[in-house]
Amino acid sequence: MAAVTAARSRSSKTESYVDNKRKEDIRQANINAARAVADAVRTSLGPKGMDKMISTANGEVIITNDGATILNKMEVLQPAAKMLVELSKSQDSAAGDGTTTVVVIAGALLKQCQSLLTHGIHPTVISDSLHKASIKAVDVLTAMAVPLELSDRESLIKSASTSLNSKVVSQYSTLLAPLAVDSVLSVVDPENPDMVDLRDIKIVKKLCGTVDDTELVKGLVFDKKASHAAGGPTRMENAKIAVIQFQISPPKTDIEQSIVISDYTQMDRILKEERNYILGMIKKIKATGCNVLLIQKSILRDAVTDLSLHYLAKAKILVIKDVERDEIEFITKTLNCLPIANIEHFRAEKLGHADLIEEVSLGDGKIVKVTGIKDMGRTTTVLVRGSNQLVIDEAERSLHDALCVVRCLVNKRFLIAGGGAPEIELSRQLGAWSKVLHGMEGYCVRSFAEALEVIPYTLAENAGLNPIAIVTELRNRHAQGEINTGINVRKGQITNILEENVVQPLLVSTSAITLATECVRMILKIDDIVNVR
Repeated sequence: MAAVTAARSRSSKTESYVDNKRKEDIRQANINAARAVADAVRTSLGPKGMDKMISTANGEVIITNDGATILNKMEVLQPAAKMLVELSKSQDSAAGDGTTTVVVIAGALLKQCQSLLTHGIHPTVISDSLHKASIKAVDVLTAMAVPLELSDRESLIKSASTSLNSKVVSQYSTLLAPLAVDSVLSVVDPENPDMVDLRDIKIVKKLCGTVDDTELVKGLVFDKKASHAAGGPTRMENAKIAVIQFQISPPKTDIEQSIVISDYTQMDRILKEERNYILGMIKKIKATGCNVLLIQKSILRDAVTDLSLHYLAKAKILVIKDVERDEIEFITKTLNCLPIANIEHFRAEKLGHADLIEEVSLGDGKIVKVTGIKDMGRTTTVLVRGSNQLVIDEAERSLHDALCVVRCLVNKRFLIAGGGAPEIELSRQLGAWSKVLHGMEGYCVRSFAEALEVIPYTLAENAGLNPIAIVTELRNRHAQGEINTGINVRKGQITNILEENVVQPLLVSTSAITLATECVRMILKIDDIVNVR
């Protein structure tokens, strides 16, 4: 009996030894791949960051500074590295700004985790400590934040221009920042003041002029010209607008058919019927007093024919055709009207009213502007102009980031200093907190604190300053209690960042830290990759 027990204990001892080499290799490979992605976008952090030129497979060229765009266009194959791409996407949807910051923080945390793992600390211990540290970090940031009122337009503009300063279009921030603030404030619903739907702000891009010509339009802008093939009107005052989803053209049968005509009288009858059919429709439209038609794009048959355009022009009705299906909701919300799906339902109460609709020439193209809309819905349109397509696309992305920053402030009304100040303060406070903790936890929290210094370090590095000297001086200033001291990249020295108007929403910083920590914890927990055929 004793021999059996001895044999059992011996076998259990031998079974308890598992080869951990493969697990460690997989973990190291994951961390290295993710760090490589983080290093790729690191140089584009901050106002002096570099831009990336992305050339896609179909020959399209994109010049951008936006972390989410860069990572989105990169073809990342390694699964762990893909997680960093997803991380920047989630930061983009949660806060809209700080997409580069979140990836750089995640990269720095992974670097610290690598050294902790080589010291033999278990991944689960590191993971739990990071979670604790991130909760503490959010508390520290909240304590640093300055409350803000939406009536304080100056502060909103400051935070929007801080977001724009790191973009290609930074020289236009004095124009774009107030424009972003005004457009977001105009769509805030008083009944639900904490929510902003950015779909209520439509950005129309037009190639001509410069970014300086970008404007906010209280109304609608169509990036197409009015149909005046038959000499129809191109300007209409006291417009009564109908959004129609049916076709003003001769009907067709639902199945494929061919009509055989043997003589001219039959042909005349068909043409006469078509004329009468179209005239009957236009008379019904005119009877309601409607003088502007927005016609939805049709895939079944032509929405309008030359004949119907001719009659519409005679009836003095302005026509805009080929309105995209997904624009209909925005148009009807703005005009406060209803889309009309059938000629039988065409009634005066379904029309929208505007003071003026006119066709305006811009460069070599034309646009249609609708202004003075009565009972206008809570929407607004931004007309972005630029000298070439690359500048316009980047201006649109930058404007989107600025709109997101203002949306963050509407959502959570707190401001925080920028320029690396909150990260250094976090690093200092978490470093002090780690000394109170016992065992491995304190060690891991200290590493978390050190990792956060990557932001001011990278800001200084990208601005061509001496990063070690700058970060050491920052630590010194923060230790003396100057919590809003950060790197002034323009002057190349350390100043009080709040006085320099470099501010950002609290939500951007807190979501960057929580999301980066979450992503790093997930990567740490992976110890094997299984390929499934």
